[in-house]
Amino acid sequence: MIEEANGKRGALIFTGATASARGNTTTSAFAVGKFGTRALSQSLAKEFGKENIHVAHAIIDGAILTDRQRDRNSPEWQNNADVRLHPDSIAASYLYLVNQDRSAWTWELDRKSFVRHLLSEEDS
Repeated sequence: MIEEANGKRGALIFTGATASARGNTTTSAFAVGKFGTRALSQSLAKEFGKENIHVAHAIIDGAILTDRQRDRNSPEWQNNADVRLHPDSIAASYLYLVNQDRSAWTWELDRKSFVRHLLSEEDS
């Protein structure tokens, strides 16, 4: 582990999904695991924070533009950045967490496509 000049000793980032925060009619088994991962990250954030290790939980909500998704979806879907997540954008979010100043660490970050964001606003 490399200790930085400001005392920060590293970062541990857990990846979750919407099921981390709320279950759904067909996702009960998946939600149990994701709820557990979220709870673990929250507990470790409190435990490891004292050791200057940043623990965060990233909710990734939506389809990610991967080769597998390209095969399953139309070219229109691939070219519409509003309906899917780009891997580089997700990576930038993780780097943001890793490089965050310890005076204002984020514990939970929620990444979703623009359309998914609009739909979740209607669900609230």
